[in-house]
Amino acid sequence: MTQQLLVDFFPLQYDSRQIITEAAENPHGTIKIKGVLQRADAENQNGRSYPKPILAREAGKYETEFIKQRRALGELDHPDSTVVNLKNVSHNILEMHWEGDDLCGTIEVLSTPSGNIVKELMKNGIRLGVSSRGVGSVKPIGEGKVEVEDDFTLICFDLVSNPSTHGAFLHEGVNVVKTTPYGNVENLIRDFITEIEG
Repeated sequence: MTQQLLVDFFPLQYDSRQIITEAAENPHGTIKIKGVLQRADAENQNGRSYPKPILAREAGKYETEFIKQRRALGELDHPDSTVVNLKNVSHNILEMHWEGDDLCGTIEVLSTPSGNIVKELMKNGIRLGVSSRGVGSVKPIGEGKVEVEDDFTLICFDLVSNPSTHGAFLHEGVNVVKTTPYGNVENLIRDFITEIEG
């Protein structure tokens, strides 16, 4: 089968615009968002599912090759490319972990031009989502349904606006860490509350 660009979306909802505003205005504040990055063994609105062994393999490689090296970068919007374009980077993935079949993680919004757009959108209550980007082939498993095959390679997680994943609505808190210029944590304002509906 022919490899293709595969993307999937998980919408995020933010609980407090004030916290986002405070972090954006503090030169040493950081906006971090925790939530679902991808889901294994569940059909999305594109009729596509990711077997957990394949997704777990790719998540492990991504952690070793990107997260641990602090280069798990993602873009604002999905390009039709297998390369992360540095001039459009908006965030970095700090960690990933499994909660059942949900691959969850922590996203740090960066102070780049695209990251600042993300912060402004969040301050104004605009709903964004996390979308995985990868390449691989799919095989039919039923009427209008396909499954990602073993040649799948995870590229990154982007922030986007158009939903494609069914039943993955997420209610999130926003974690703002205020630091001194020396990087010491002074105040953790809010813990995250994650609730999946559907």
